[in-house]
Amino acid sequence: MVGGVNGNLGAIYAGRLIAGLGVGQTPVVGPVYIAETAPASIRGVCTCFFTGAVYLGIVLAYFTNYGASIHISNSSHNQWLVPTSLHIIMAGLIFILMFFQFESPRFLVKQGKPDEAAQVLAHIRHQSADSDYVVAETSMIQAALDREMEATRGVGFLGMVKEMFLDRSNLYRVYLATMVQLLSQWSGAGSITLYAVDLFKLVGITGKQEGLLVTAVFGIVKMVAALTCALFLVDVIGRKLSLLLGITLQSISMIYVASFLTSVPSLGVVKDFKVPEKDAGSSRGAIAMIYLSGVGWALGWNSMQYLLTAELFPLRIRALATSWAMTLHFANQYGNTRALPNMLLPVADGGISPKGTFWCFAAITIIGGLWVLFSVPETSGRSLESMDRLFDLPWYKIGLHGNKDAELQDAAYNEKEQAAHEMHGMGQHVEKAGEHTERQPRTIDV
Repeated sequence: MVGGVNGNLGAIYAGRLIAGLGVGQTPVVGPVYIAETAPASIRGVCTCFFTGAVYLGIVLAYFTNYGASIHISNSSHNQWLVPTSLHIIMAGLIFILMFFQFESPRFLVKQGKPDEAAQVLAHIRHQSADSDYVVAETSMIQAALDREMEATRGVGFLGMVKEMFLDRSNLYRVYLATMVQLLSQWSGAGSITLYAVDLFKLVGITGKQEGLLVTAVFGIVKMVAALTCALFLVDVIGRKLSLLLGITLQSISMIYVASFLTSVPSLGVVKDFKVPEKDAGSSRGAIAMIYLSGVGWALGWNSMQYLLTAELFPLRIRALATSWAMTLHFANQYGNTRALPNMLLPVADGGISPKGTFWCFAAITIIGGLWVLFSVPETSGRSLESMDRLFDLPWYKIGLHGNKDAELQDAAYNEKEQAAHEMHGMGQHVEKAGEHTERQPRTIDV
């Protein structure tokens, strides 16, 4: 097929490599930029819309493949050229729209351009650059950066690496970002997205076009769930509860599918094995549960792996730490997707069988839920500059007690700010009173 269009496999590999370099930057730059520009109260909504946009792309890809399968002959090269052309369209849109973007105000402060940062912040917030809100937020960003620079362990890239791994507070955040990527990718939901057509066959979907259609609907379900999480959950009930809710739904679905495959052991193992009539209802339930696993994944791990990573780290190391997390994201995604076909093989062929695969995914998902419960603090509603307060306790207390301790620190900080404001006001009052007292004797003399 490649030779028939005067191409070669090496050129395709080269193109995929170049495309991968661009795609790899997207989950680093996108969530960090959104987190740095959005107000704390809606940061979750804005960042999780990024996840919804990812699923919009997945849905377009699914339906493009489905449409190409129906309307373009299997013998035509256009059956793969047309879906591939979507890359050009989306990359072109990104290229054009980036010229209309403003630089992140936090990045500008980091680059020593506070006045320019204030101008950008004023534009984003629809206020004047000298408004109290813009001045206060710019000052807060600058103060946080100054504290980071005072505690820095060195300059340049090596200094940032030292800060990531030698600072106790930052090391815990690196641990959180690392575990989020490990547990989310090996919970299996990402592999279900990539191998949806094959996995739907395991639970009774037959036919190529039918498989592509239910896969496309699966993409829609996940997109709607991601947008629902963005609009109604992540900034309403918080990151942690949203994550636990999604993991719970994902666990239930994985356990059901694993139980179904255990009760019908030949399904997915013996070629062309049909679901017995007596198990048809259970088969439809398993199909529904795969959809439910997509809902849980979109509400939980997939939304939070971008959001938590983008908002956890201090400004000086945020880009580097997010790059670390997304490197782990793609490495574990690659490992899991390469492992899945081998995992699905019968035990005699070196795999763990379909039922073993889903039992494995169920176990990892449950372990992930317990880890979130005891290790992850709530970051909702907190400014990026105040995240440090969540990590002042010993590591084993942060997940359960970090928020309470941070709230106590918030109260103390607010009291100090209020006292300073009142003292400043009293100073101005005394100064004015002094001016009036100096003028008063002149009036009496007259």
